[in-house]
Amino acid sequence: LIFAGKCSIIALGGENMIKTIEMLRNEFTNFKNPDAKVKRMVDDGKLVPVVRGLYETDASVPGHYLAASIYGPSYLSFEFALGYHSLIPESVYNFTCATLEKKKRKRYVTPFGVFTYRDVPSKAYPAEIILVFENNYSFQIATAEKALCDMLYKVSPLKNLRGIGEYIFEDLRIDEKDFLRLDMNKLLEISQLYNTQNHRLLDSMIRKIRGKNEQIYPHKSR
Repeated sequence: LIFAGKCSIIALGGENMIKTIEMLRNEFTNFKNPDAKVKRMVDDGKLVPVVRGLYETDASVPGHYLAASIYGPSYLSFEFALGYHSLIPESVYNFTCATLEKKKRKRYVTPFGVFTYRDVPSKAYPAEIILVFENNYSFQIATAEKALCDMLYKVSPLKNLRGIGEYIFEDLRIDEKDFLRLDMNKLLEISQLYNTQNHRLLDSMIRKIRGKNEQIYPHKSR
């Protein structure tokens, strides 16, 4: 599923959801001071402030449900998406997100975790984003292939094929078998959207794998 979304409140309904201050003011129009009502609900633990003007009714909701509502347009990617797709072995506790033409990075520390946002190229942004529905919420996240391409955009230029092998298989610790299970056609297609040295190296790596049935990366002796 390809989805190019905009920042929105993406709770689908039910008892718990994300609410803006405008939604709450409309909900409490029968109160003399709606903002005072909101404050009482916060004090009573019925609302949890996320960032200014944004609240969540469930203090235990997973943080990735809130990422697109905190700042956007955005989707979950980079380390978080690689962890979500079980490509990297480490647990990822920060919610790392890609943005469109924001020109600057953002970082929010909230009761639900730390959220970071950074641009990817405009041409690459809408490709390979999945819209996931879960527990009356929805969230947008990069496919495994897109998350890897976003990571390669994030790091400094690598020098050669050995360098990209070291980055993917040693620095990120992606297993070679898991790498080979990725959709190589998608990787080739997505990599064309970034126009960087790292993505040209990824392209060369994939074509080399296809041209020669050989080991992906010559590991150092163990």
